[in-house]
Amino acid sequence: MTGAKQNSTAPHRRKDGRAVPSPRTADTAQQRKREDDRPGIWVGYGKLLAKFRKAAGYSQEELAPLLGYSPEQLASVEQGRRPAKAPLTEAAERELNADGVLAILQEDVDFAKLPPFFRDFVLLEMEAVSRFDYDPLLIPGLLQTEAYARALFEGHVPMLDEDAIDDSLDARLNRQKILTKSPLVDFSFVIGEAALRQELGGADTMREQYRHLLAMGNLRNVAIQVVPIGSGFHTGLNGGFVLVETAEHQRYGYFESQDIGHVVSDSKQVSTFALRYGKLRSQALNVEESAAFIEQLAGER
Repeated sequence: MTGAKQNSTAPHRRKDGRAVPSPRTADTAQQRKREDDRPGIWVGYGKLLAKFRKAAGYSQEELAPLLGYSPEQLASVEQGRRPAKAPLTEAAERELNADGVLAILQEDVDFAKLPPFFRDFVLLEMEAVSRFDYDPLLIPGLLQTEAYARALFEGHVPMLDEDAIDDSLDARLNRQKILTKSPLVDFSFVIGEAALRQELGGADTMREQYRHLLAMGNLRNVAIQVVPIGSGFHTGLNGGFVLVETAEHQRYGYFESQDIGHVVSDSKQVSTFALRYGKLRSQALNVEESAAFIEQLAGER
């Protein structure tokens, strides 16, 4: 024994001689992983925002209230740890005279909020001239109210933190702009009765959701049909799916389960999807009958 004091930061050793990371090293590794997981567009946007802020002579404490954020939230955006929302970008453009530089990035910032498995399909969806959707278990995302969607994200397993819920909700609501974009896209939604009766978020949330479905069904480019329980065999019994056709008249299918999504491009498979969807629409209640059915559900709440 030399009597020398052992260095408290020296790594412990396993029996095989390999070092065991100290708690400080582990914390640093976790921080590095979180930073590595940041989407590049969020990091780039944050750096530009910080550059414009400094050029305008603002500190984070001075600028944050003008953008409707706390200094801590603004710091997170500048560091790329959280994405900017459209209202922040609009306020920053105005306060910092950013000349549209931040605004032009907002769509890409929003896109990076989407789950990675879903992004390929959304790129097709953005180019669609028609989009046909069958969902047996949930209200389709494009037709969900904020409260209904929040209830879904709050129940996600594994559990999402508040920032992730907020980002997911913002991304879903932003996607809904496609319903009214110009030129109009032709939308068809066939929804299983079970999806309508599955209560999420409580009676008030469901009542609001029914009214929203009725309002969306009044759009001239949106058709909503219901497949009642007890209809017997129909072509949607093996799961939900979506069909899109692009401006180049290319057709694609999409289906997902357990947070795994698949884009289908094989023409034979897509043709099968189209045949099944056509049969499904003929087996569902028509648009008028479906609206009356949803009105009846709304009256039960």
